[in-house]
Amino acid sequence: MRRVTSHSIEVAAPGKVNLILRVLDRRPDGYHNLWSVMHTFEFADTVVVEFNGRSGIRLTCEGADLPTDSANLAYRAAERVLARVRRRKGLRLHVRKRLPVSAGLGGGSSDAAATIQALAALLDTGWSRSEMAQLGQEVGSDVPFFFYGPTALVEGRGEQVTPLQLEAERWLLLVNPGVAISTPWAYERLAAVRAGQVGRMPGRLPRLAVDHGVEGPQLVKWHDLLPLIENDFAPVMEREYPVLREIRELLLTRGAQTAMLAGSGATVFGVFGNERSARIAAEGLDRRSGWKAWVTRTQWNPAPVCLG
Repeated sequence: MRRVTSHSIEVAAPGKVNLILRVLDRRPDGYHNLWSVMHTFEFADTVVVEFNGRSGIRLTCEGADLPTDSANLAYRAAERVLARVRRRKGLRLHVRKRLPVSAGLGGGSSDAAATIQALAALLDTGWSRSEMAQLGQEVGSDVPFFFYGPTALVEGRGEQVTPLQLEAERWLLLVNPGVAISTPWAYERLAAVRAGQVGRMPGRLPRLAVDHGVEGPQLVKWHDLLPLIENDFAPVMEREYPVLREIRELLLTRGAQTAMLAGSGATVFGVFGNERSARIAAEGLDRRSGWKAWVTRTQWNPAPVCLG
């Protein structure tokens, strides 16, 4: 977060990957319960929040053709904050998009979290991290996670967040084939496939020991986590879009320690031990028709963080 003027703040809004994504039972509210380990990386959007003399909220977006009304999560987040504090100040939001849209990287949710953080600072609300996360839950299921990153176990609809400390950093190669996958549609396809598998429920959860009663983020080692990386959407989306399987297998042949679909897609990520191997693996990928590739470092907290 960087204060630009006394009336404006700029916040980086990093993307995320789901290192583990299990979609469990459907909830009474229509959403699904999740069990997911999420992790942020340095490749990010930028959100600038500024109070001005005009009335209402004005949103502009650079780098992508996105809605500029309440269909945009950042706009919706600003509405929630101003309603909560009962303010009607004129507000300008500017989002510089770098993260691809409808790509499984959480860009919209991260923009919303960044907007809440910036407004909380500008308005001097004194909100704790948990209070901001609760407000974010009203905007989108993935929003609360971004207040507890870089690593966390996310459960329920997304409101139950247990911070983790993932040992050391890794490098990610993100590859998007130019396909946009709607999250609601992905859930519909997953439900349809499961409906055809009578009596089959999601299998056991990964054997990742997390003690919810421990104070402070628990240490998780990459060595233990890598064999557990999976995504319930991956088999379904790879059947719908064979190019996703092609990318995943290509990353493995190019030296990725593991490769998996990000979120509900359509980005595939490969995990590498260092920057050099990730950049070598990326060579030529963005020259393929419609493909884009990015190399980025995972965000990492070398010591436990203090949570408010």
